[in-house]
Amino acid sequence: MNFPAKIQHDNGQHEIDIAELLRSLWKQRGIILIFTALSTSIAVTYALMAQPQYKVQNYIRPVASADLDMLNEAGLYKLQPEEALRRIGASLESFEIRRKFFSANPELLASLQVPGKPIEQTIENFTTKAFTVEQIDPKKTANLSEAIQLGVEYPAGINGVDIVNNFTDYVVKQEKEKVEADFKLIIANRTGQVERKLLSKKAAYEAEKDSKIASLLEKDQLKKEWLQDELKALRQQLQTRRQNRIKQLDEAITIATKLGIVAPTTPSALGDSGQTRQGNMIRTEVSNQAIPLYFMGQSALEAERATLRSRNSDDFTEPRVDEIQKELSLLTNNREVALLRQRSNEELFLKGLNEIREELAHLNNLHINSDQFNLVNIDKIATTPPGPIKPRKALIVGVGFILGLLLGLALALLRTVAIPKIVNSEK
Repeated sequence: MNFPAKIQHDNGQHEIDIAELLRSLWKQRGIILIFTALSTSIAVTYALMAQPQYKVQNYIRPVASADLDMLNEAGLYKLQPEEALRRIGASLESFEIRRKFFSANPELLASLQVPGKPIEQTIENFTTKAFTVEQIDPKKTANLSEAIQLGVEYPAGINGVDIVNNFTDYVVKQEKEKVEADFKLIIANRTGQVERKLLSKKAAYEAEKDSKIASLLEKDQLKKEWLQDELKALRQQLQTRRQNRIKQLDEAITIATKLGIVAPTTPSALGDSGQTRQGNMIRTEVSNQAIPLYFMGQSALEAERATLRSRNSDDFTEPRVDEIQKELSLLTNNREVALLRQRSNEELFLKGLNEIREELAHLNNLHINSDQFNLVNIDKIATTPPGPIKPRKALIVGVGFILGLLLGLALALLRTVAIPKIVNSEK
C-alpha cells in the first residue's frame, strides 16, 4: 500500500518542479529578451553589411555528329561530339587558360584589383574560388544527354554575365583553333609522308633504270667481244686455209711441170696423148675418185697461186664474216639504252604514281576553317541573376534570433539550477 502512495507523491513533486522552472524562466525573461535582441541585432547588422554574392551559369551540350563531318570525313582526324565536349570542359577547368583570358581582359576584374598588387594574384584568387565546372551525367540525372555547367560566383561590381559568356566563347575559340592546327599538322605530316614515298619510288626507279642500262650494256659488250673473238678466229682459219691451198698449189705445180701438163687435162686424155685419132671424138670420163689437182695444168695452177698470194683479205670467202660484221654494227648503238636515257618525264614510268598523285591532290584540297564547324552547343547562355545568392538575409536573421533565444534560455536555466538563491532573492 505504501508503494503506490510514494509514486503519486513523486509525480506531484515532479509537476511542481516544472511549473516552478517555467515561472523562474518567466521571471528572467529580461535576460532572455536581451540575448535574443542582441543576437538578432548582430545578425541583422551582418545581413545588411555583408557584401552580396551573385552567381551565373550556362549549359554546354555536345553538338550533332553531322556538325563534325567536315573533320571526320577525310579519315585523317577523328573527333566525336562527346570527346569535343570533354575537351571544352578540360579547358574550362584549366587555370592557365583562365589566366590568359583575364590577362587579355583585365577590365573584367578591375573592381577587385588592389593598387600595387599584381594582376596575376588577383586572377588566381578570383578563379580559385569563383569558378565551378560540373559535368552533368545523363545516367544520374533526368537529362537525356551529357552536358557541362559553368558557374561563376562573384561580388557586386563584377560583370559575371560577361565573364561566363566571354570566357566560354574564348575557350571554344581556342579549342577550335587547336583542332584546326592539329588538322593542318596532320595534313602536313601526311603530305610529307606521301612526298617521301614518291621520292623513294623515284630513287628506286633510278636505281632500277641504271641497273637495267648497265645490264643491257654489259650484255651487248659481252656479245660484241664474243663476236670479235669469233671473227678473229674465223679470219685466222681463212688465212690458214689460204696458206694450205698455196702449199697444195705448189706441189701440184711441181707435179704438172714434171709431167709437162701446161693446160688443164684429164688422166685418160693424158694417156692418149701419144696416139693419133682420126675424126671427131667426144670423150666421157666416169670416175668415183677426185681428179688430182695437177691435172689443172701448170698455167692455171700458177695463176691461182699468184692470186692467192696477192690477196689482202679472205673475208669475202666466208659468209659468216659478213654476218658477224652486221651483228657488230647493230651492237654499236643500243636503242633501248638510248630510250631509257632520253626519258624526259620519268614519273610516268613509276609504279603506283596515279595513286600517289591522287592522294597528294586530295591532301592539297583539304582545307578547314574554325568558322566552318562547331565543337559544342551553348544550350543556355548566362543571364543577369534575379538577386544575390549570398547573404541569405532571412535565414541569417532567423538563425540569429533562434541562437539568441537559446543562449538566453541557457543562461536563465543555468542561473535557476546552479545558483537558486540568487533567483529566489530576486523574487
